[in-house]
Amino acid sequence: MTAADPMSAMRRPMAGYTANHFRWETAADGRVGVVTLSRPERKNPLTFESYAELRDLFRDLPYASDLRAVVITGDGGNFCSGGDVHEIIAPLTKMATPELLAFTRMTGDVVKAMRACPQPIIAAVDGVCAGAGAMLALASDMRIGTPDARTAFLFSRVGLAGCDMGACALLPRVIGQGRAAELLFTGRAMSADEGERWGFFNAVVPRDGLKAEALKRASELAAGPGFAHGMTKTMLQQEWSVSVEQAIEMEAQAQALCMQTGDFRRAYEAFAAKATPVFQGN
Repeated sequence: MTAADPMSAMRRPMAGYTANHFRWETAADGRVGVVTLSRPERKNPLTFESYAELRDLFRDLPYASDLRAVVITGDGGNFCSGGDVHEIIAPLTKMATPELLAFTRMTGDVVKAMRACPQPIIAAVDGVCAGAGAMLALASDMRIGTPDARTAFLFSRVGLAGCDMGACALLPRVIGQGRAAELLFTGRAMSADEGERWGFFNAVVPRDGLKAEALKRASELAAGPGFAHGMTKTMLQQEWSVSVEQAIEMEAQAQALCMQTGDFRRAYEAFAAKATPVFQGN
């Protein structure tokens, strides 16, 4: 009689996940999850329900036994137009403060869950990438765009502050304080060329190659040392708010843990044998 895997109570496969408010599929032998926002007739806006489902999905990913990277993209030549004007904005104008705060906390929880999950997230951005959609791209670890990508943090255009879903914390760290201030105050769209020059986009590729490029990069990450990648993502997140001395100690502890993994041993053995290491994510 085979003993049960003690990790099975803590981890489970996500390949069979069924999404209700976006499309979900897997690639790279089930190691890459692909989230596709799929309301192309409205440029893929978010609703109360899709916010909540995205939050719950990314909260579950730390417990995934199969997924090592995630791609998020949109259908129909656009990424995401933000919160749906009729299904979100109109109801918000009629809510009292407690309900409004519950909503803004939920949207922020999407970003927190994306930042907290160990899998690297790649946003594949085409066309409109606005408001909350721009925040989904910003909260990702890497971003691939097309020449037609237009990214706008347009909260000021609807009478709101630019400090939405962590924008004032995340955007300056990616493109710099002055550039972030310009985009958040004016709400204007950042072109794909600007986005690449400013470091928002890791690459700009032709539209017909966007998803393939995102999947290629995600597959390469998924083939790497999964535990170590998760540790890198954690350190990138946590070291924002500590001193250099604290960061060095945190990284010493993180690296010591990684040195206990099978992937570290496999890499050494492959090097000694002049072979290519095959990482297993542990």
